[in-house]
Amino acid sequence: MDSEKGAKMVQSHVNLTLSKYSKRVLLKSILGRSDNGLELVGQKVIIGGWVKSSKEQMKDSPPPPPPPPEAAPKEGPKDVSCVEILQSRIPFFRTIIRAFTGHCPTQEKVETWSATSARPSLTSIAYLQVNDGSCVLNLQVVVESSVAPLKELTPTGTSILAEGVLKKSSVQGKHVVELNVENILHTGMVDQDKYPLAMKRIPVDVLRGYSHLRSRTITVASVTRIRNALTYATHTFFQNNDFLHVHVPIITTTDAKGFSEKFQVTCLSGKADKESKETNDIVAVNLEVVRGAIKEKGNKVDELKRSDSNREALFAALQDLKKANELALQLEAQEKSKPRTLSRVVEVDFSKDFFGRQAYLTVSGQLHLESYACALGNVYTFGPTFQAEKTQNIQHLAESWVVELEMAFSDLEDVMNCAVDFLKFLCQWILEHCSDDMGFVCKRIDVTSSERLQSLVSSSFERITYTEAVELLKDVTDKKFEAKIEWGVPLTEEHESYLAEVVYKRPIIIYNHPKEIKPFHMRLNDDERTVAAIDVVLPKTGTLIRGGQREERFEMLSTRMKELNLPMEQYEWYLDLRRHGTIKHSGLSLEFDSVVLWACGLYDIRDVVPFPRSCGNLNF
Repeated sequence: MDSEKGAKMVQSHVNLTLSKYSKRVLLKSILGRSDNGLELVGQKVIIGGWVKSSKEQMKDSPPPPPPPPEAAPKEGPKDVSCVEILQSRIPFFRTIIRAFTGHCPTQEKVETWSATSARPSLTSIAYLQVNDGSCVLNLQVVVESSVAPLKELTPTGTSILAEGVLKKSSVQGKHVVELNVENILHTGMVDQDKYPLAMKRIPVDVLRGYSHLRSRTITVASVTRIRNALTYATHTFFQNNDFLHVHVPIITTTDAKGFSEKFQVTCLSGKADKESKETNDIVAVNLEVVRGAIKEKGNKVDELKRSDSNREALFAALQDLKKANELALQLEAQEKSKPRTLSRVVEVDFSKDFFGRQAYLTVSGQLHLESYACALGNVYTFGPTFQAEKTQNIQHLAESWVVELEMAFSDLEDVMNCAVDFLKFLCQWILEHCSDDMGFVCKRIDVTSSERLQSLVSSSFERITYTEAVELLKDVTDKKFEAKIEWGVPLTEEHESYLAEVVYKRPIIIYNHPKEIKPFHMRLNDDERTVAAIDVVLPKTGTLIRGGQREERFEMLSTRMKELNLPMEQYEWYLDLRRHGTIKHSGLSLEFDSVVLWACGLYDIRDVVPFPRSCGNLNF
């Protein structure tokens, strides 16, 4: 019955789109038209959404129609009713009442009572601003108290499913049409005292504490729709350019970068806890194991210092070494204060773990993606990656979404061209398909957002080598940089921003970086000092894309892995790609969350991810 009713409701109105699986009309089908729904006036629809704000006022019902004129009396005999006889004797009865009581109701009071009883009572009317998440604009929904109890509908956050007729707005203003409700089909009430979004204009940093509800705000809803459009555009770009979408594993045994802090996946910790409860033993970590770990971590720190590697990686390694030393001191104190018989060594035997070996959450799907590129040509993947770096950087999360691609028979120039085309396609897509949301972003968040997207579409990308970038920065005299500038040191965000915003005033691609600061799988150049790697840097943002040409030569790759002391047995399958039918190939990775952040003009990446995960934050 509901399906038939919904079908009949829109059958004759071809301009309205009925939501296929909920028998309601999406508000964007009404408000997203060029005339803001004016041509739809008179159509009967069902809409659903959440009340964003409301106003209630009293309204007089229209006066009743006047009684029909009495027919002229006809001559001849006429029957007289008892009521008419009594009415004709009213003056007589008044005289009797006055004689006994001294007063009687006046004619005016009798007429007033009669008029009041004949007039319909006053009614209340509520004007609800309703949004269903399909667009920025709200639909004004008009409900009279005779239709439903208004106190259940007016609180902010209330959900409603309403049936009514679209009419031209009764009040001139920002609303062109409104819905005059005839029937309320559903009401989801809220506790106004406890509803955290009851107030208006809540700051985004406050909204982070309500990730499960903040999508009901216009700001987060707009960001989410823009994120959705960028997702759709990503798949559209690659499908249009003959890439295949490949699902790569999230659980892996390898580190695609060679130096990442990884999340370990294990089922042994729960079993160890259970055993410790059963035996009532005091579980302690073997002090010798910790001392061995300290030595290993110290070697890692020394290696990072010698290679002048990424400062963040060095800082993380120093912090890790510090914690290991602190743990060793605690264990030494425990060993001195407690009898040795109360302690037992817990050694993790990963052969008994679920996978029979150590496993981690992936930091990149690149290595697995390469295997498919070496068989199917151009491939891409789009999914989450994980890094266990204990930082509170507002532009990095522990769980982030990344677009990665690999192209067969492709070199460094090919991957640079692909990066430029991909970014321009994303920007153009947002400008064409998210005009309302970008209008809201420009009004409430960053007035330059649309201009920034348009500028990238029309810009050419400056291409410079790492060596050229260092020489340019060394010649700068009007600014003092915090970080040291010398060849072999990674360029910081400050360096990259200066080049893109001050020197070139456009996006730049920095290529041919020193091999020590790039992953092991980048192709070694003929100078044997640099690798064919790229960083794509945008003004006011920083690096959004990293990639380059992969090392396809077995001996070169094997030598590089040994130099970095990588566990060769874990990468044997990766080396097989070079042993059997190796090809020249290249690829890149794009930080998808950062692109959304840049497009929306926000500054904290937690505001563009539905449920952000970061160090110390896992609340939902």
